[in-house]
Order: sequence, then C-alpha cells, then structure tokens
Amino acid sequence: MRGFLASSSGALPSTLRSLGAACAAVLALTPAPPAFGAVSGPVPVPRSASGGAVPGSTRSLPLVPLSREGDPGAAPEQGLRRTGLGRFALLGVVWDDPGTELRGRVRVRTRSAVTGEWTGWQDVEAHADHGADPGTAERSARRVRGATAPLWVGASDGVDVRVRAEKTGGRSALPSGLRLELVDPGQDAGETAGGAPAAGAPVDEPPRTALDTEAAIAASGANADIAAYGTTEIPELDRPATELELTKLQGPSRGKQYIGPRPKIVTRRGWGADESLRERGFVYTKKIKAAFVHHTASGNNYTCAQAPSVIRGIYRYHVKSMGWRDIGYNFLVDKCGKLYEGRAGGVAKAVLGAHTLGFNTDSMGVAVIGSHGTTQPPGAAVTAVARLAAWKLGLHGADPRARTYLTSGGGNLYPKGKKVRLNVMSGHRDGYATECPGKRLYAKLGTVRTSAARYQGR
Repeated sequence: MRGFLASSSGALPSTLRSLGAACAAVLALTPAPPAFGAVSGPVPVPRSASGGAVPGSTRSLPLVPLSREGDPGAAPEQGLRRTGLGRFALLGVVWDDPGTELRGRVRVRTRSAVTGEWTGWQDVEAHADHGADPGTAERSARRVRGATAPLWVGASDGVDVRVRAEKTGGRSALPSGLRLELVDPGQDAGETAGGAPAAGAPVDEPPRTALDTEAAIAASGANADIAAYGTTEIPELDRPATELELTKLQGPSRGKQYIGPRPKIVTRRGWGADESLRERGFVYTKKIKAAFVHHTASGNNYTCAQAPSVIRGIYRYHVKSMGWRDIGYNFLVDKCGKLYEGRAGGVAKAVLGAHTLGFNTDSMGVAVIGSHGTTQPPGAAVTAVARLAAWKLGLHGADPRARTYLTSGGGNLYPKGKKVRLNVMSGHRDGYATECPGKRLYAKLGTVRTSAARYQGR
C-alpha cells in the first residue's frame, strides 16, 4: 500500500483511489494546532480497512484470593495460574481506582510459547507513576484504572502471577478489582508466531494494522508540516536544513537560532499503531518548556527488532487496560538509539501527553524502553534522547541546560497551582515521587543536558 498516493497509472482499484482522495482532502484541510485543552475536529475510528478485526488483542483475567490456611495474620494475597492461553507478549496488573496505590509485591513467571519452558519469577514494577493531570478529561474518564508498569515477557502462552500486600502499621490490603492484563501486540509483517523474523521477510515493512482508516490518515496528516503523507520514518536533517525548516514553521527569526539537527523518527505508521484503539482527535498544550525523561520499566529482555512490538504492547496497555486516550509518552527510544513517535498529533507540535502526572502541561515526555534502576542505559539511547531534546526544545527556544517554571496540576510532590522551578531537562522523579527513570538513567541527565546544548550550537 505504501506509495499508493503517488501512483498515476490509473490502474488502482476504486477503493484505493477513494482513500487517496480522502488523504489529499485531510492534508489540504489540516488546521493549525488548537489552543491548550482543545480537541481537533471529530475523526471517526473504524476498524480495519476491510472491516475485520485488526491484529493484536488484550485478555483481562480477574485475580482470585489465594488460601493461606492456618495463618490468619498473613498479608492478603491474590493471583492465578493459567496455561493453554492464546499468545501474549506483555502483561500488567490493573485495579479499579487509579487514586489507590498498590502497596505490595507483584511477581510473575510465564511459559514460552516457543519452547514450553517456564521462566523464573520476575518482579513487576508495582506503580505506573504516569498519567494525565488531575481534573483533566483524560484523568477523569470512568474507564481510567490504577496499574502496575507493563512487563515485556516475549511470546508466551502460560502465566503464574502473585500479588501480595505489604504489611504497614499492622494493617495490609490490596486494591479492589485486581485483574491481570495479557497483551498480544500483533505480529509484524513476516514475523513468526514466536516473534522471530520469517525467512525472506521484507525489511522495515510495518504491520498491516488498520493503516488506511480515517483515524490513521489523520495521525499521518498531523506530520504533514514536516513529512510526506504515509511515511514510516521521518528522515534526519543536517543543521542548515533544520534551520530552514524552523523558518518555514515559525517564520524568520530576529536572532540566532539554537536548534539541533532534526533526528530520524519512526512514525506511528512505522511501528504499526492501530489508530482505532485511541480516542478521536488530538489534544495540544501551549508550548514545550521542559522535557521529562522516563524509562518504561518494562524490562530489558527485548531485541531492537522487537521494539515496535514492545511499543504496540505498551500502547494497547495504556489505552485498553489503563483507560488513557492514547499512549502516554510523546516519544520513545529503544536500546539501539532509534526514536519513535509516541502520542499522536504531530512530532513537531506541542502534543499534551500523560507522562508526568501534574506536569504534562507545557512539557514533553520521552521514555527509554527498558528498566534502568540497576542496569546502565545504552550509550546509543542516551545520545538519542539528547538529539531529540536538542531539536524539539529548539523548536520552542528552550536551552537544555537552563531551568524553567512549570505550574503543578497536582501530584504527590507539589500541590495543584504551585509554581515549581525545574530543570528544562528533568527526570520523572523531579516532578513526582517515583523511582522513574531509574537511578542509572537519571545519573545520565547531566550528560544529556550538555550534549543537547552542544547539538543546538550553544
């Protein structure tokens, strides 16, 4: 389907010609980003172009109490063990009230769908300390749930999970409505059921997940100011070309432009986002004054070739399991340093994310895929974060080494309405009491600030 808009042979089926006309109409009428809090015009969210179900799925299983006979003082524990399940590759635990904290330990083991062997027990990060700001429509939606971080486990067909409450002051309890979410991110083109590339599979071919619905057309059209419609990868630019693009986007500058060369970014179409999952339209903030660095806490046991599948899994978990309007991060970066578009709305625009609860307004969030509490982040990933920050902050005239003020939307560190002075390049833990982005990645932020400023020519 790639490149069908450029065809002029006249031999395309009428359905494709109609889609081409729809794409052209969307691009011709794409409006400027609305003011903060506004949502762009309604965009229908159909299923796949053929009307059938799109690849990928989510299975939700209620946890059950685990008997501890003869030990009435033991901490509450819930769990389940199931085999013979359909394929899944990412999991997490959710509960009813997003305002309730899970105080306890979550452990899982899974059975490989390829070998049939069980893994050892793994800890799941009990707190997904991201989310939309309090009082916003996204945060207030009835479907929003509390959740652990997602964990990437690879192609699996069996699971054993244990959730045990932590005893605090002689009392312990678990949140109500605990459920295990099993996510199948769908297979890439040419991928085997076990997640490995099939022999002779085309390289860099995105999965066919509802690529030509109106929602997909709108998501791709949101990047029309810097990229051709339907592109799977926005190419990198050198500094002179980036400065010319900045002038095109914002008009002539009266002073020196400090902006890093635009890095290469895989689009949502490139990683295979099923646009029918997310809510319609896009939501924007006024500008980008700060960037928050995260890790996904989803583990490091993935290959770079699997990164698109991991992102699709996180996307589905954020939307279908946690109830958010879209994936929470504005950008993601894998262990090989490849950058990916996150929340839809345009990579050069100020898209409102759900990455740093209380400080999503006037900021962006970039997440390194992995867990970096005790594991060093790869140098390629750190460099990619710096290059992205140099470009995106440069679009808004921000110096990565500087400090700025953001107004708290409410969180566990700062009350709503408080003006907080933060580093332009901050870690998630600077705005919210959390371990994110992990001790090892947080220690690299000084390097990120220096490198990003250098890329900007400062």
